[in-house]
Amino acid sequence: MTSTPYSVLDLCPVVEGGSAADTFRDTVDLARHAERWGYQRYWLAEHHNMPGIASAATAVVIGHVAAGTTTIRVGAGGVMLPNHSPLVIAEQFGTLESLYPGRIDLGLGRAPGTDGVTARAMRRDLATAGQQFPQDVIELRRYLGQATAQQSVRAVPGHGLDVPVWILGSSTFGAQLAAQLGLPYAFASHFAPDQIDAAVSIYRRYFEPSAAQPRPHLMLLLNVYAADTDERAQQLFSSLQLQFLRLRQGRPGLLPAPVTTMDGRWSPLEEAGVAQALRCSVVGSPATVERGIRAFLEQYQPDELMLTAMIHDHAERLHSFEIAAQVRDRLAAAA
Repeated sequence: MTSTPYSVLDLCPVVEGGSAADTFRDTVDLARHAERWGYQRYWLAEHHNMPGIASAATAVVIGHVAAGTTTIRVGAGGVMLPNHSPLVIAEQFGTLESLYPGRIDLGLGRAPGTDGVTARAMRRDLATAGQQFPQDVIELRRYLGQATAQQSVRAVPGHGLDVPVWILGSSTFGAQLAAQLGLPYAFASHFAPDQIDAAVSIYRRYFEPSAAQPRPHLMLLLNVYAADTDERAQQLFSSLQLQFLRLRQGRPGLLPAPVTTMDGRWSPLEEAGVAQALRCSVVGSPATVERGIRAFLEQYQPDELMLTAMIHDHAERLHSFEIAAQVRDRLAAAA
């Protein structure tokens, strides 16, 4: 096992008792700490009509985080491209790259990032949007590449900036597309692990080198909840378990405070469903987290690991990411 870079996915949780303004303040604070602790990149994700997630205007939040940091890469994990015109996204990220050169990433997903009713409110045709995703990715990359004399429409700013583009996915579709286009690939194992083995295998087996990416670059996402004790870490993790449970029950809301135990809060079937969705999670004390991350890295050998943690208390969230950075350094030293 070689040294593996760690990055952060921040889903901008709005916690019970808090507000979106509180979330954005905490997001910048976490990004500054992540930069200091040596995390490689800091990504934010597009969701809509989700009371507990504040990053709907993803490019705006990326700019806010980039302005509050100095060296860490900041990007989208991701922009749900079917919700947007490729030209508009090229202009937005061309603007971000012009403001913060060499620090912007653009991860692209093909899911709407919301429910059908909200997608229609965004004026999207769900029947065709996903089918157009490969062509939209190609069109977007063309806007970010060098403009030709015959090109009548250009992204200004954007053309010639070659903002790094990633493909995001939770199935084999994204793995196949990333491999075909020769792009880096991030798999959403933190909430949809069912096809992780197939997606990893397909991406590596069929990767076609490109000017943008001569070798495959696989990033896997992992829930990491670290605390001083296993017991406290498990309590912190209960916030995510409760949020997933309520989402599956059709009751999405703010990120709940942790509870002492989940006993009596779900049926056996609900417990099994949440456990399966959150299978790629490492929860515990520093020693437990070190064992869990080592096992995950040894099993899948990713080129990069992206951690996420929806923790209700900001100080405990910071502590969790600090413990994970310390684990990274110990594993790197051992490697």
